[in-house]
Amino acid sequence: MTDPTGAVADAQKDNWLDRYAPDPVKPYGRLARWDRPIGFYLLFWPCAWGIGLAAVFQPALGFGWWAAILMFLGAILMRGAGCTFNDIVDRDIDMQVARTRSRPIPSGQVTTREAFYFLIAQALLASAILFQFNRFTVYAAIASLVLVAIYPFMKRITWWPQLFLGLAFSYGALVGWSSQTGGLSWAPVMLYAGTILWVIGYDTIYALQDIEDDALVGVKSTARLFGDNVRPAVAVLYAGAFLLWNVASLMVGGGVIFAALSLVGAGLMAWQLWTLDREVPLNPFHRFYNNHYVGMALTLALLAEWVW
Repeated sequence: MTDPTGAVADAQKDNWLDRYAPDPVKPYGRLARWDRPIGFYLLFWPCAWGIGLAAVFQPALGFGWWAAILMFLGAILMRGAGCTFNDIVDRDIDMQVARTRSRPIPSGQVTTREAFYFLIAQALLASAILFQFNRFTVYAAIASLVLVAIYPFMKRITWWPQLFLGLAFSYGALVGWSSQTGGLSWAPVMLYAGTILWVIGYDTIYALQDIEDDALVGVKSTARLFGDNVRPAVAVLYAGAFLLWNVASLMVGGGVIFAALSLVGAGLMAWQLWTLDREVPLNPFHRFYNNHYVGMALTLALLAEWVW
């Protein structure tokens, strides 16, 4: 049943957008997920990791705080644009899934044409931020748009749509590094690879919320693919992520500080799996959301390694 206020089913009750935004803005804010900020946090943290890894590699340059601010704003805009595009593509599927039928397009708050115009506006603002960086970073970020464009279609053709989300959502690790160094090396590639595994893991947990509806509609996901083996499968993904993050740190001269503090992130991921229960309402969502703190922990670990 659609909320008469227009609020989206999986948004936090009384979130700032529903409480304070002008009524004409609310449908567009919901389309961009401003009422659910976890997405742009998870898009931003790999950017911060890339910047932090570069600071460990070249300590004299310092941590790129200005780059981090720009990338945070860019993450809000690009996550909003990506969600808008996703909702345009998935509007028919969203009508058939309980958690998503209250979204602005299927609920009639925004037309497909209006959503398209909003998509263009967000992309233009994100471009203005992107062009503040060096040429290599600009080209690298533009190349990532291919991943953003194909992701919404993957759930129709492969059991691994979370892999394609990982390729797109982890790209900030490369962009963050290149914004400071002007190029790439194997260390940020290892960071990127580890982050892809992390994203596949946490989005598999997220997809547990829709597993019954997805089966009825015919939408594929790693949650459905793994079935009763979700917990051990995600454990392998998380362990691989943790290992590759530490390999990346070692490749740039990181040492015991990062290795020790990164165990906080490992502990959080272990807690997610230990307490995961698909049968308890909101349990998968809260374990998914916990990855915001994993991102924060890894960023602080890199900052501590740089300071040391």
